[in-house]
Amino acid sequence: MYGDQLSDRHRLDVLEGPAVVTLPDIQALLGEPRFNWSDPAPWIELEQELGIEFPADFREIVDAYGSITINRQLYLEHPAGHLLHRLGRSIRENLEFWREEDMAPFLPGPAGTDPGELIPVASAMTGEWIFLRVPDGPSFPWRVVVQEMDSPAGTLYEMTFSEWLLAYLRGEDVTLCSRDLAPDGPFFEFLP
Repeated sequence: MYGDQLSDRHRLDVLEGPAVVTLPDIQALLGEPRFNWSDPAPWIELEQELGIEFPADFREIVDAYGSITINRQLYLEHPAGHLLHRLGRSIRENLEFWREEDMAPFLPGPAGTDPGELIPVASAMTGEWIFLRVPDGPSFPWRVVVQEMDSPAGTLYEMTFSEWLLAYLRGEDVTLCSRDLAPDGPFFEFLP
């Protein structure tokens, strides 16, 4: 079953209404992006293959930063074909991995691209996997699920990807924690 870990900031947002997180909010903590991709073709191709449309905030962040590691912990990938670390290849391989009989019980729901299923979109060197939960319908929002490899339960965050990433960059407890890895503040490096 999903855990119920939510940051104090998010609990406040639930009471007051969600704060809209924008790319400038992420940039204020992570620094200026240097990838700044503008061609939608790789996204369109990947979305057609998977039969989904990724949330706009996820695409915007990944287009701005590209394939990177954040705080030498969190790995994000872009779908551009010329990159060594490509989102499409990672999703295909990781969907196969998480659908295996031995791994499926570790997830709080099935891995896949149908409504309610979990798409692996990022990972961490500390053993966590970050999934986007496909909305149950067009009026439902995308949510983030974080799975720890040593735990049979994932944590559902009633947050958009940008809200979750901002909480992570602020050092809030969103399962994946960066306080020890980024004592001087968040930073990113391009993946080779």
